[in-house]
Amino acid sequence: MINQILEKIKEYNRIIIHRHIRPDGDCIGSQHALKKAIMLNFPEKEVYAVGDVIPDYLTNYGVLDEVTPDMYKGSLVIVVDTASKKRICGENYTLGDYIIKIDHHDDSEDYADINYVDEKIPACGAIITSLLRKWNLKINEEIATYLYLAITTDTGRFRFRGVNEEVMTNAGYLISLGVKIDKLYTNLYTKEKESFKLQGYVYQNFKTTQSGVAYIYFSQDLINEYGVTKDDAANLVSTLDSIKGSLIWVAFIEQEDRFEIRVRLRSRFVSINGVASKYRGGGHLQAAGATIYSLDEMNAILEELDVLHQEFKENNKELF
Repeated sequence: MINQILEKIKEYNRIIIHRHIRPDGDCIGSQHALKKAIMLNFPEKEVYAVGDVIPDYLTNYGVLDEVTPDMYKGSLVIVVDTASKKRICGENYTLGDYIIKIDHHDDSEDYADINYVDEKIPACGAIITSLLRKWNLKINEEIATYLYLAITTDTGRFRFRGVNEEVMTNAGYLISLGVKIDKLYTNLYTKEKESFKLQGYVYQNFKTTQSGVAYIYFSQDLINEYGVTKDDAANLVSTLDSIKGSLIWVAFIEQEDRFEIRVRLRSRFVSINGVASKYRGGGHLQAAGATIYSLDEMNAILEELDVLHQEFKENNKELF
């Protein structure tokens, strides 16, 4: 299958690369690494990376292109890091002549002519790194930086499930090409002082369910009070990841219209994407997202997670 992908890349003169809505580092890094790699190795081709707004913390890593619907005619479309059709950013991908999907999500569905999915790999950027090396294509410092960005963000700086020898070896190879890790981490992980103040609020005000699921609710009023963005608030879900006895932690982020609440779910050991999928979401086994529309739904999702959490603890006492 990987040779089929390369042959299709060689076959088409225009290639349009899509990714998922509400992009993260893996998404942006994978998309722009693939674009730049194709341009470097096949300079005669037109290659475009499309999507909506890039989050503030990723604005240093990629500029989106504008394409018109008629440009899809006779084009190859590649969709990266996107499990389902409903998550693809931009509906025009269906206008392409041929569609290739490259993904790593556990709940991935087939929607392309070629669906290349490896759910054992913890980042789409790791898959693309492996593909580029197997294809013997040139990778420069810029491409390596995009790929390292993708891998380090989706693995939590190499801490999450799926990090193996191949992932680490490829990361080392990317570093050898000139990735400036200190600069990259500065861009990704330094925060405004307001975010640290809100982080203090999280430590003071998080709650737990009866079995120990940790959670925090960010109202729009609270976000405004602290002068942070919704993304700043959502990223603070990670501050709850080391509470003893809590294997699941959740952040609820109220949106501007106050009727929509984004949910970020994270876990250690426990598979939580099944619960996320019931609430208009999905993702990885231990990192997923969802969307709810009321406090009743928030309580319902917490109840489901609480039961799941308790059952896992009872069936895996050797871990504690």
